[in-house]
Amino acid sequence: MSDNDAVPAAETEPVEPTAPSAPADAAAAADVAADAATSAAAPSTRPVAPGWSFELSLVSFHSRGQLEQMFETLPPDLPVVVTDNAKGVDKVDELVALRPNGRYIDSGGGKGFAKASNMGMRSSAYEYVVLGNPDSRPTVEIMQALVDDLERDPELVVSAATMQGTDGRPELGNGGWEPTPRRVLMHVLGAHKIAPSSALFARPKPNRPMSPEWLTGACMAVRRKAFLELGGFDETFYVYNEDMALGRAIREAGLRQQLRTDLFVPHGAGGSGAGKTWMLQMRGASMVRYLRKHNAPARVNVMRSMLVAGYAGRTALSRARGHKATADEHAAYIKGLLVGPPPR
Repeated sequence: MSDNDAVPAAETEPVEPTAPSAPADAAAAADVAADAATSAAAPSTRPVAPGWSFELSLVSFHSRGQLEQMFETLPPDLPVVVTDNAKGVDKVDELVALRPNGRYIDSGGGKGFAKASNMGMRSSAYEYVVLGNPDSRPTVEIMQALVDDLERDPELVVSAATMQGTDGRPELGNGGWEPTPRRVLMHVLGAHKIAPSSALFARPKPNRPMSPEWLTGACMAVRRKAFLELGGFDETFYVYNEDMALGRAIREAGLRQQLRTDLFVPHGAGGSGAGKTWMLQMRGASMVRYLRKHNAPARVNVMRSMLVAGYAGRTALSRARGHKATADEHAAYIKGLLVGPPPR
């Protein structure tokens, strides 16, 4: 694996972090329960817009510029809900108000991607919702094709497009598989380049079927009722691994998810939110939180140790090649694995 091909493409929603420990997990769960009881995101009383079978749901954090670019490519009457995690500082509400079928939710700030995304989902009046990122550029045709998949197959909970990086290649991290010691080892060795389904994260090849165990939510059509019955995104994850947790819930319920390797959406057109090293430290911390939820302590330590060793090697290689930014990103991921999430 090259020194800059070890970490999947980052999500762009910053959060208020908590430490990935058992007490923190309990506190996070209590916070989620309290929020669920008092959620301001009640079901929308706005009727479904004629001619549209779905609503696009976006989470914004200082993302007005990206949203403006995205909206320029979409029909003005497309139903859209934007959940603002920045307390309205960049006037996203004014941008949404220009759209006849736009809805704006102020999350109160600092809620994280999972919780804010759930707010948009719970408040929707639509049977199908397409989750997107402000820096993704899906077309209406692609979103409708994903929704059509759900309409044809009642056991399909989500159908996701393949995200393309700025280089035009499918991104590493379009989905992936449940972490196991073997898969973690394959990941740190870069085995995904030879055997795409052998490691943790999926980089699909165009038009070749792939069946990951979880899918990224950067452009994903969701059957709203089933999603909510499964608990939605696990809100104990503020950002990262909530998609992995959703995939696990779908599998355990005996339902299905699908990655469309024939539908491509440009991603990473600029990003938003916190700096990349901050986000990668959070990514490492969220991975440890997920491992602790579903594995015995000894097994967690084995997988975390392999990840630390692998990324330490990537860090050293990057520094030797003069790639300081990449080295700093790998080091931030290691820090998240070892000490937890970054400060606010």
